[in-house]
Amino acid sequence: MSLLRATGRPMLASMFVAGGLDSLRNPEAVAPVADPVVQPVTARVDALPDSTVRAVRLSGAVQVAAGVLLGIGRMPRLAALAIAATLVPTTLAGHRFWEEEDPEQREQQRIHFLKNLSMLGGLLITADDTADSPSLVWRGRHGTRDVRRRTRLAGYAVRARMPRLPKS
Repeated sequence: MSLLRATGRPMLASMFVAGGLDSLRNPEAVAPVADPVVQPVTARVDALPDSTVRAVRLSGAVQVAAGVLLGIGRMPRLAALAIAATLVPTTLAGHRFWEEEDPEQREQQRIHFLKNLSMLGGLLITADDTADSPSLVWRGRHGTRDVRRRTRLAGYAVRARMPRLPKS
């Protein structure tokens, strides 16, 4: 593993582990802010809990578990996607800068919104990072090409060894 991956993944994960632990310990603190975003989502997705407090706690648990996995380099692509899935509603609920009346508060919320957007970009890059190993799609395509090439070469070799029949 490269030095950048070994240091960068835990750095990226640290914010989510800390924030997830806070959501697990004290979901009531963010539930009122999260409610306008959580309720429409839980109404459409039956697998999610109906209670905003429970949804916040679930999001925190996902962030902690996926953050730890990302930090230690186990299933980092899946972990990054899981964190990204929790970051979108968290950002939309917590940093609605367009609704702020106070210019200072609006600027602070805009900065936090853009910070979360930047972290989402980092998570998406991490989710796409194959750590110098080809992805399954790449391996499948190149394996198929290799089989076709070898089959074509075998056909040439067979034809080259076949005796030529005289023309009548």
